[in-house]
Amino acid sequence: IATTRPETLLGDTAVAVHPDDERYKAIVGKKLKLPLTDRVIPIIADTYVDKEFGTGMVKITPAHDPNDWEVGKRHNLEVINILNPDGTLNNNCPEKYRGMTCAAARELVNQDLKDQGLFKGEEKLVHSVGHCYRCKTVVEPFLSYQWFVKMRPLAEKALNAWKKGEIVFHPQKWENTYTHWLENIRDWCISRQLWWGHRIPVWYCDKCGEMIVARKDPAKCPKCGYDHLRQDEDVLDTWFSSWLWPFSTLGWPEKTDDLKKYYPTSTLVTAYDIIFFWVSRMIMAGLEFTGEVPFKDIYIHGLVRDKLGRKMSKSLGNGIDPLEMIDRYGSDALRMNMITGNSPGNDTRFFVEHCEAMRNFANKLWNASRYVMMNLEIEKNQLPEREKLEIADRWILSKLNRTVREATENMEKFELGVAIQKIYDFIWDDYCDWYIELTKARLYGEDAEAKQTAQQVLLYVLDQILRLVHPFMPFVTEEIWQAIPHEGEALIVASWPRWDESLDYPTEEQHMESVMTAIRTVRNRRAEMNVPPSKKADLYVVTDKQEVFTEGAPFITRLAYADRVFVSAEEPADHESMAQAVTPDAKLYLPLAQLVDIEKELARISKERENAEKEIARAEAQLSNEKFVSRAPANVIQAQREKLEQSRKLLAQLEDSEERLRKLKK
Repeated sequence: IATTRPETLLGDTAVAVHPDDERYKAIVGKKLKLPLTDRVIPIIADTYVDKEFGTGMVKITPAHDPNDWEVGKRHNLEVINILNPDGTLNNNCPEKYRGMTCAAARELVNQDLKDQGLFKGEEKLVHSVGHCYRCKTVVEPFLSYQWFVKMRPLAEKALNAWKKGEIVFHPQKWENTYTHWLENIRDWCISRQLWWGHRIPVWYCDKCGEMIVARKDPAKCPKCGYDHLRQDEDVLDTWFSSWLWPFSTLGWPEKTDDLKKYYPTSTLVTAYDIIFFWVSRMIMAGLEFTGEVPFKDIYIHGLVRDKLGRKMSKSLGNGIDPLEMIDRYGSDALRMNMITGNSPGNDTRFFVEHCEAMRNFANKLWNASRYVMMNLEIEKNQLPEREKLEIADRWILSKLNRTVREATENMEKFELGVAIQKIYDFIWDDYCDWYIELTKARLYGEDAEAKQTAQQVLLYVLDQILRLVHPFMPFVTEEIWQAIPHEGEALIVASWPRWDESLDYPTEEQHMESVMTAIRTVRNRRAEMNVPPSKKADLYVVTDKQEVFTEGAPFITRLAYADRVFVSAEEPADHESMAQAVTPDAKLYLPLAQLVDIEKELARISKERENAEKEIARAEAQLSNEKFVSRAPANVIQAQREKLEQSRKLLAQLEDSEERLRKLKK
């Protein structure tokens, strides 16, 4: 036989071989002398043995190895515990080994085997050895008496509840973990040898040996009347206390008002790593003690890992202190970081930089709200009449309406990360970056009715935004909501927004998007030519949607930095000498003479073209170098190819711009 723990030989009660191993079939059932002891033990056959490993014969020590324990149960083997609770060898060992530590006994056993000519040899190997994560000492498997809960009857109730649809997992894939564990459940050891915890409710009478299990501390032994009882020193497993949590916190076993009102609850939110530790056990306890499941929906999220994908742990020292993050960025930013980009059931990586980004989002919302309140002259949150709404108002209301519908659908499916991303995009892009800008002309204009309409829509949309983002950023939204005109005591108990058919404006939304796309395209084209916003020029819009762009012309004029906007179905006569940009709905022309100093622009383009040509030559030389191509990593080579392609595209654009300017100069 071979072993990594020679000292456990003193507790062996059998040697096992595989039943199909032809080498040993003749000796199965025979007995052998156990070295260093006066005991005789049997040779047994069990499929646990790997006949290809070592000699194909395995020593069985049921008291000090979990697998050997199972073999011992199957073959009704004697169980001999050779360890004291402090890890030293006990009186079940030959006298010379008693009181020794396992390490010391290991050396002596090896020496004694050598002295008796029973030691064949030794070799070093790498294998897994359990260590205490605190003191780093080896954990020795040790047989002891423990308290167990019989789980099979409880598991059957929990399985039936799932089959009847009384509980639902989100995502659904995690129900496989739940059912597999329950179908293969084993009795639960609830004893723990810890300093702190709920004491096991068992007392012992040292006079007559009676064991008392009671809900309340007994004053004396019910059998002999002895009044000095000793309570079991073990405490209950933490999860034993936790499985009672849904109803024990509400006053159970008393039928309290809280228990009646709040049990069962609707939703449990937890990580997948404790589905069997906690979720399954809460369901079993709820059904056993109250007759009802503790919750209907079970939302399973992933684990929070560090930016390298490692699980956060004390040993690695890679944990994040949430209080520190809150001090630096605010609790709303931390909360948003944890939810944004998160998908149900999947792990998420924690990046401190994302907290900063979410803090910036909170600042964006705060500043937008301040701007609205600074320009607010109304005292009631109420939308204007439909006919007073301009195209920009209908666009933002329609976008809001769709965001409400889609975010609600995502929330109901527990797709929280998807929901907040849509809300985030609407707030940042549509409301803050676009709609506020689109309303400035009315807010600062002389038309009182138009100004009031803009204020009403701004306030209404802001109110709805705060309601949408409140579950994700509760503190900043509550603060803002209390400062704007509103009805109700607090945002946290205000109603969730609902989709409203009357606020659905698909046509106006599409038209406004066409105008906004044109504005973005013109801005980008001007940026490519390094034209500052202060430099205004005429803009020619060639389109078959003339009504759309005529209505949007005021927005284009102000936001695309245009001097005048001409909307037509025909291209301007000198369009070949103009800067051109294209959208799906229009061609846009900018007179270059109004935008740039041709000589300076030609000089700039010439310099950029020279740099692009140098970069192309450098990249081509490197990629034609056989040593570089054969030795460099694939990703580095691909990066060089991409740079070369980008430089070629840039050169083509510069040459085109140069040609246009030279024609204009003539």
